Amino acid sequence: MKKTIVLALAATTALSSAAMAEGITEFRIGLLGGENAQDRLNSYECLRAYTEEALGVPTKLFAPADYAGVIEGLVGGTLDMSWLGASSYAATYLRNADAVEPVLVKVNVDGSIGYHSIGFARKDAQIANLDAMQGKVFGFGDPNSTSGYLIPSIEIPQYKDGITMESGAYFGEVKFTGGHEQTIVAVNNGDIDGGVTWADGQGNWEDGYNSGALRKAVDAGLVDMNDLVQIWKSKPIPEGPIVLRKTLPTDVKAVMTELVDNMYENDPDCAYNIAAGDTLGFQPVTHATYESIIEARRLKSQ
Repeated sequence: MKKTIVLALAATTALSSAAMAEGITEFRIGLLGGENAQDRLNSYECLRAYTEEALGVPTKLFAPADYAGVIEGLVGGTLDMSWLGASSYAATYLRNADAVEPVLVKVNVDGSIGYHSIGFARKDAQIANLDAMQGKVFGFGDPNSTSGYLIPSIEIPQYKDGITMESGAYFGEVKFTGGHEQTIVAVNNGDIDGGVTWADGQGNWEDGYNSGALRKAVDAGLVDMNDLVQIWKSKPIPEGPIVLRKTLPTDVKAVMTELVDNMYENDPDCAYNIAAGDTLGFQPVTHATYESIIEARRLKSQ
């Protein structure tokens, strides 16, 4: 950590006073849901510390109970930065196109920037696919989640005729658990029959893949992947962007972009924490990457 702080400080010697002069008295990072609040705070503490040193202002982490809390904070200007899912970025953009700008995206170990929504169930439930989920309880994370709701709500009904997302129609019940970790725990405990979450789809199933909510759950000791089985997998989804509030001073945005962009090289452990698993780091991304998700979100809201 010291190495990165030294590098950040060397690059931003003049920034602290400039930022303070422009009214930046603190920096606020919103943490999207997916695991319990304390685990989110622990994972991002390294980024908080680096940011505070680099910008020279107090840096605070905010872990709202749901995705909407982060979206509202970004739209309202009370948050300065967040790593959003593609659907959450779409929701933010549709609310206020000038609220945030995407700057970086997580890179998988194979160099790709996509991931998947993964349907899963307990192995001992004898559920091998969506056919076996008929009449059973299917759990989704959050209405503003890309992999936890938007993409499965579009692609799962395409699996075969007769499947709808209406509770009690094909599935016995369709319910929201509140987040990815809650879905994983609910399936593992047998509280629901199946659920969806996110993963890069790379690496080994028993590890929870290389990155994603399953990997985080394995790292936290919440599940043994040998007790679970994959029952569905979406098409590739563009990984969500790290966004910055558009009205931040240009120098502040440049420093924060560089800080995160160099995180993998300077502190791989911190990069692992904030990327939810193995990664090659981050690379630049633009709004154009998410236009298809924005359109899908727009159509779903009509």
